[in-house]
Amino acid sequence: MAKARNNPFEVKVNKQKFSVLGRRTKHDVGLPGISRSKALRKRTQTLLKEYKEREKSNVFKDKRFAEYNSKISPEEKMMKRFALERQQNFGKKNIYNLNEDEELTHYGQSLADIEKLNDIVDSDSDAEERGALSAELTAAHFGGGGGLLHKKTVSRQQDEDEEKPKSRKELIEELIAKSKQEKRERQTQRENALELTEKLDSDWKEIQTLLSHKTPKSERKDKEEEKPKPDEYDMIVRELGFEMKAQPSDRMKTEDELAKEEQERLEKLEADRLRRMHGKEDHENKKKPKHISADDLADGFILDKDDRRLLCYKDGKLDIGNDEEEDSKHEEDGDNESEEDKSEEEPDSKDEDEDAVDSHSDLESGLESEEEAISNEREKKHQENEKNLQNDEGQKAEIEAARVELPYTFSVPESYEKLKSLLTGKTTAQQLVVLGRIQKCNHPSLAVGNKAKLEKLFGLLLEYTGELATMDAPELKTIDRLVLPLYKLCQMFPEAASNSMKFVLRDAAHDMEEMIEVKGRAAFPGLDLLIYLKITAILFPTSDFWHPVVTPAFMYMSQLLTKCQVTTLQDVVKGLFVCCLFLEYVSVSQRFVPELINFLLGILHIALPEKQAQGYTLVHPFRLLGKNSELLMVSDKKDMETWQKQNLPLSIVTRLKEMSKTEMNHFRLSCLALCLDLIKRCGALYGSLSSFHEIVHPIRVLLTEHIPVSDYPKQLQELHQNALKELENKEKHYNPLVCEKKKPVPLKLYTPKIVKVLEFGRKQGGSKEEQEKKRLIHKHKREFKGAVREIRKDNQFLARMQLLETMERDSERKRKVKYLLHNLATQEGEWKALKRKKFKN
Repeated sequence: MAKARNNPFEVKVNKQKFSVLGRRTKHDVGLPGISRSKALRKRTQTLLKEYKEREKSNVFKDKRFAEYNSKISPEEKMMKRFALERQQNFGKKNIYNLNEDEELTHYGQSLADIEKLNDIVDSDSDAEERGALSAELTAAHFGGGGGLLHKKTVSRQQDEDEEKPKSRKELIEELIAKSKQEKRERQTQRENALELTEKLDSDWKEIQTLLSHKTPKSERKDKEEEKPKPDEYDMIVRELGFEMKAQPSDRMKTEDELAKEEQERLEKLEADRLRRMHGKEDHENKKKPKHISADDLADGFILDKDDRRLLCYKDGKLDIGNDEEEDSKHEEDGDNESEEDKSEEEPDSKDEDEDAVDSHSDLESGLESEEEAISNEREKKHQENEKNLQNDEGQKAEIEAARVELPYTFSVPESYEKLKSLLTGKTTAQQLVVLGRIQKCNHPSLAVGNKAKLEKLFGLLLEYTGELATMDAPELKTIDRLVLPLYKLCQMFPEAASNSMKFVLRDAAHDMEEMIEVKGRAAFPGLDLLIYLKITAILFPTSDFWHPVVTPAFMYMSQLLTKCQVTTLQDVVKGLFVCCLFLEYVSVSQRFVPELINFLLGILHIALPEKQAQGYTLVHPFRLLGKNSELLMVSDKKDMETWQKQNLPLSIVTRLKEMSKTEMNHFRLSCLALCLDLIKRCGALYGSLSSFHEIVHPIRVLLTEHIPVSDYPKQLQELHQNALKELENKEKHYNPLVCEKKKPVPLKLYTPKIVKVLEFGRKQGGSKEEQEKKRLIHKHKREFKGAVREIRKDNQFLARMQLLETMERDSERKRKVKYLLHNLATQEGEWKALKRKKFKN
């Protein structure tokens, strides 16, 4: 591809009249856009970098001495840096610097002298003269005795030439005798000093009694009063000093480590349960016999019994009868043993005469001993049989208990039937234990597929709670306890939990639409869906402006109150329950719900005996007159007198057909009391709205003019008065919206402006100072315009960068929205295809 040529007419040329040596010229010849590209490159390197780092506070600063100073040579830089480093370390840090040429001491002595080991310690000498050896002893032991012997012989030759020198043995004996004598002298001196100190102490004690003088109590009290009381700060400091200090503990284990330990514990318990169920012995807990070597002296025994006598008195005298009886028993046993030993020691080969003389007493004793041995064997066998029977019975009971006991390890059920088989027939506590063990044994950190299994478990458990609610006798207590494992699973897998709940709400909304298309009206759902709406408020936050689960639930409840007709008392109870859920949902956000106000107005209308709509209007699903316009009307005064306020449980929906007429009237009055209570709560919640009085005006009219309060019981009258007070005593907290007051714009004035006309192209004359002043003003104006122009260009550059970022974000958002809409369209098409297929079938 050929390179595009520049237009010669667009080339910028700065001509010069004459060239000057050494003068630098800028932009002699320049192509169009060069200066612009340079400015853009400079702004991207400086301004764009500052814009991207506008929220960052970390800055790297190079504080090395003269790092960017080119006037200083590298050698001077190094010398100056070294001097600064030495100057910084000269303070308190130099006391720890051992590289300095300083003399180190220990107790006033130089360490260099101590390392030479000049002082030799004598182990036989005492502590007072430790290290002080005589020169003679040193020369004798360490010098071989030659120097000392030579010294002695020289002295003797000078004194007595006739005497012979002593031998080495004699000299050593003399030295030993001399050292012993010195030692005795030191011992006697020490003993004398000790006696003198004891005598001095005794004399001081005698004198101290004379010198002791006690101050009177009055003076003591004065001194105590004069003592300053401790300050609060000192008291707090002392208390802190006596407080227990924190002890170091082991590090906290991670969630994965805790899950692993819990799995190992449950597996060990399950193995123990299976062992007990099969009747196997625990070989691990059995004590194995220790190996005894042939060289063992058996001296590590422990006395099991205490042979010491018990000291006791009886009738004021020492009682030792028990000990004497025990001694006599021991003696008898000893005699028997000695007799047996004698009989064993008798030789087998005796004379025939002694055998002939022997009498028949030995035969009789032998027979008796055989009979006793036989009887003892029978008793032992009988006792062994009894023990075996007891062991068998205990083992059977243990096996049965192990079979009845819950397993400790469970696998995650893959279908709803398996989960139902695990939980049916068990108490609520056992069901919670089973679900807890399923979560612990299949924690996501223990295996790869556990996360998907536990995500599926949330949907199965949600389906199980719905089935418990649709039973003839709903197990609401069990459902209440099952909310805890649902909450734990929701915290672990929020996305899967939200998908499961959205699927349930989507099916319920489609069912309502189908019913409206087929029958033209919708009915209130079953108890299971109401329970799901309640669980939604527990598992997910209801105060968000928009939530993927709570917002659909909010819309579904509003459709229930507007599209479902109230034809029975069950519908009244379900509608009031939805109203309670609405107040629970908006308790934090205080979002206004018009469907709630309209439904409560309709409930009050169906409790009126006379239908005269004056001052209020009804909306769907309520009608002014009709078949179901008197569902809550009570005309029996006796039933009104016997009525007492009580809570309405959800399980009452299934028991309305079995109620008597009086119970039905009591139920109607309870529904009306609940409606009044809800009106009171609405007044407390929405009382701060500016249009609150207009919103609740129909309810106020109905409560004050149409409801026969005097016919109702006292408790119901009190509720009526409290509701009216809550509605009437609310003041307007917010002012209505008013347009902002602005200062009026003045009209344009057409007064002529007189400007002095100067000759163009000529500088006006004046003094030198005036000309300098004008020059500076002109220069300032030119620089100011240039600065404004650069600032304007910087702002335009930043605006372009911000626009690029916004466009990138918008394009990414459009791409994601397009992708989501495409997926939703495909899902809707698939759903409609399934519906058509179902209707065809």
